[in-house]
Amino acid sequence: MNILYNTINRINSLINDVPERFNQIPADELIFKKSPEKWSKKEILGHLCDSAINNLSRFVRAQIEEQPFKITPYAQDDWVRINHYNEMETGELLVYWVSLNKQIVQVISNIPEEKLAVTIELGNATFREDESEKNLLWLIEDYVVHMEYHLKQVN
Repeated sequence: MNILYNTINRINSLINDVPERFNQIPADELIFKKSPEKWSKKEILGHLCDSAINNLSRFVRAQIEEQPFKITPYAQDDWVRINHYNEMETGELLVYWVSLNKQIVQVISNIPEEKLAVTIELGNATFREDESEKNLLWLIEDYVVHMEYHLKQVN
């Protein structure tokens, strides 16, 4: 349970820090793309919203669906393209990201301990490589590791 507690604290810390950091970045820098296939800083934040949506669904469904829980991948580049994050107001995008992550904290804070051990099948979805058992607790931790990785790209 310490891992989950620490993970929740990391998400809460990001919820407090990220809006302030993003609001200090000039607007033209937020939408700048190094190349057409690379994401801008705003699109990276949008991708993190897409990740939050998909993972929130996984965190809920893993508790109620047939075991082992099978991960369904999503087309990340298409989600970013279709959502047009570069055209969104930065404040709206930040509110969206904060709201999604507050709901994730709400859900994961209330997962019964026995549900954290639900086995996860990654299938052909891309996740960090490690040897640990792939269970719901691992998936929650992976969500935060992924978010922290992308937020470092913004700094």
